[in-house]
Amino acid sequence: MKKILYLSAVVSLLLLNSCGVYNFTGSGKIDAKTFQVNFFQNNAELIEPGIDRTFTLQLQDLIQNQTNLNLVKYGGDLVYDGEITDYRISPMTATADQKAAQNRLKIRIKVNFTNKNKETDNFDKTFEFFYDYPADQQLTGATLNTALKEIFDRISQDIFNESLAKW
Repeated sequence: MKKILYLSAVVSLLLLNSCGVYNFTGSGKIDAKTFQVNFFQNNAELIEPGIDRTFTLQLQDLIQNQTNLNLVKYGGDLVYDGEITDYRISPMTATADQKAAQNRLKIRIKVNFTNKNKETDNFDKTFEFFYDYPADQQLTGATLNTALKEIFDRISQDIFNESLAKW
């Protein structure tokens, strides 16, 4: 009986001790204290006003919510820089009379990530995602907001995973 109590105490201590290195986001131990997200300029051929600011703020919020890093305007240990390179609406499926039944909004964002404390983590990579919507709907108002939220949620999480979570 004493062996079982001793064994469970040791296992409990090991489990509690190991929890200090990892967190639920998978970011583990980060060798930085600050981060900065520079403004992601919209350089796509088709311009949707305001998405550059929306994406920049979404990426900042995601990193703040999933890490203990402090957001700074300049001189960050981690720097996210880039641009929106593509904003495209394309027909996806057709009806029997050759009309579009579904459209797809696709957004592509180029990211340059710099880790001043660990240069091997630096990358220059493009991230993209899409949102499909019925062709009889205009990409405005609630439809546009839903599309942008879904696309930016996915892209910002992919950027986080590539830069910090190492998944």
